[in-house]
Amino acid sequence: MYSKSKGIILIKRILFWTLYFFSGFILYSNKGILSNFLIAFARIIYPLSVFWLQIRIKNRTNFLPIDSKMTTSQLWFNLLPVIASLITVILSLTNTLFYILEKIINF
Repeated sequence: MYSKSKGIILIKRILFWTLYFFSGFILYSNKGILSNFLIAFARIIYPLSVFWLQIRIKNRTNFLPIDSKMTTSQLWFNLLPVIASLITVILSLTNTLFYILEKIINF
């Protein structure tokens, strides 16, 4: 039972990273479907989000390590990468979805 759940987690991670790297490929190789500002933001933050997610997954830490004893600067230091990465994931996946839909419609 334990190895079966580990296998499912591994498959989910592989599928997520494959989709995310494919989204990055679409983001950098083609003209973006979304507005230029959103595409530029996603192109800047995308490599950082990949490294940030890998560090969080490898260290098995919380995605939002918030403590009541944190100062405001520490809180923002922990929140900004999370917010930027989530926005980048949403933008890159949305761009990929629109790109695929456009290719299907124009086929």
